[in-house]
Amino acid sequence: MTVAPDRDAAQKDPATGKTPRRERLALTFILVTLAIDAMGIGLILPVMPDLIGEVSGGTLADAALWGGVLATSYAVMQFLFGPVLGSLSDRYGRRPVLLVSLGVMALDYLVMALTQSIWLLLAARIVGGIAAAQQATARAFIADISTDAQRAARFGLVGAAFGVGFVFGPLLGGLLGELGTRAPFWAAAALATANLILGALVLPETVTDRIRRPFRLGRANPFGAFAHVGRLPGVGRLLVVYFLYEFAFIVYPAIWAFFTQARFGWQPSTIGLSLALFGIAIGAVQGGLIRLFLRVLGERGTVIYGLAFNFCAFLAMALVQAGWLGLVLIPLTALGAVVTPALQSMMSAKAGADGQGELQGVVASTRSVAMILSPLVMTGVFFAFTREGGAIWFPGAPFLVAMALMVVCGVVYVARPRAMPAPAE
Repeated sequence: MTVAPDRDAAQKDPATGKTPRRERLALTFILVTLAIDAMGIGLILPVMPDLIGEVSGGTLADAALWGGVLATSYAVMQFLFGPVLGSLSDRYGRRPVLLVSLGVMALDYLVMALTQSIWLLLAARIVGGIAAAQQATARAFIADISTDAQRAARFGLVGAAFGVGFVFGPLLGGLLGELGTRAPFWAAAALATANLILGALVLPETVTDRIRRPFRLGRANPFGAFAHVGRLPGVGRLLVVYFLYEFAFIVYPAIWAFFTQARFGWQPSTIGLSLALFGIAIGAVQGGLIRLFLRVLGERGTVIYGLAFNFCAFLAMALVQAGWLGLVLIPLTALGAVVTPALQSMMSAKAGADGQGELQGVVASTRSVAMILSPLVMTGVFFAFTREGGAIWFPGAPFLVAMALMVVCGVVYVARPRAMPAPAE
C-alpha cells in the first residue's frame, strides 16, 4: 500500500504560508465534536455510583462491579464496530458515519435518563458503545487533512479536545448530580443533539474518489482488520504497546468515582471538580506541551518519558491518603499523557491514504479491548480490597496493578527494533 503523493505535501496556502481557512474550520469542528463527546461522557461519571445503586440496590462495592460490567459491554461494542464504522467511512465518507452515530448517541442518553432497570441501562450502554465507535472515523478525518509533519501534534489536539470536554463535563455533571441522578443524562442528550445539528450544517466530506476504498466485510470485522493492519511493518508491536498502556490508564475512569468515595468520602461535586482538573491538565499537555516533548525528545523518547512518568503517578495515587493531596495529584498525572498521540502518529505514518479509516478503526478496537478487560480487572481488584469482611482494606490496589503494567509496557516498547526494513516494491 503506497502513500498518495499529495499527502506528504505541505497543506498551506502558497501565498500566505498558512493553513487554508476551510481546513482550519474542518479541524475545529472535528475537535469540537470530540470535546462535546467527552463532555457527554464526563457529565455522567460523577453520578454513576449513585445511579447504579438506585436501579440495582447493593453496596458501593457491588455498584463498582456493575460499573465494570457496564464499561465492558460498552467497550465490547466499540471493539466490534470500530473497524466496521472506519471501513464504512473509507467507502461512504466520514460525514454520514459521524452524523448517524451522533443521532444514535442522543437517543441513547435519553433512554439512560428514563430507565428504572439495570438491564435497560446495560442495553443502553451496548447501543452507546456502537455509536461511540465513530471516534475512529473522527481520527481518520484528521489523518485525511494532515501531513506527516502535522500528524503527531494534531493527534495531540484530539487528546486536548477530550481534555477540554472533561473539564466542563464532570464539573457540570457534578453540579447537576446534586439535583438528581438523571439530570446529567438529560444534559448529555441535549449536547449530543446540538452537536448533530452543528455537524449537519458545517461538516465537510474528506473522502474523495481518489482514496475511496470498497467495503469488504473480511476487513471490516475487527479480526480481519487486525490481520491486515498487523502486516504493516512495525505496526503490530506498536499496537501491543498501545493496548498495554491503555489497559493501565483506564484505571482512572474505571474506579475513580468509587476510589474517591471510599478513600476520601467525596460527593459528586468534588468528584466532578477533580475530573475537571484532570481535563484541564490533559488539554494543556496534549494541546501544547506535547509539541515541546516531541521537539526535544522525538516520538520514541516522548513515549519512554510518558511510561516512566505514569509509573510514578500510579504509585503516588495508590498511596495517597489526604483528599487535598488527591486533588493536587490528579492534574499532575496528566503530564504523562503524551504516549498515545506519539504512538498514533507512528502507526498512521505506516498506513496509506486509503487506509486511514481502517487503521484508526483498529486503533479504536485495540483501545476497546483494553476497555473490555481493564474495567473488569480494576473494579474486581477494587471490590476484593474494599468488600465487607475482606482481609485487607486498600482501595488504591488497582493503581498498583496499573503501575506494574507500565513496567511491562516499557519492556515491550524498548525491545522493539529501532528501524524496520522497507517493504519491497
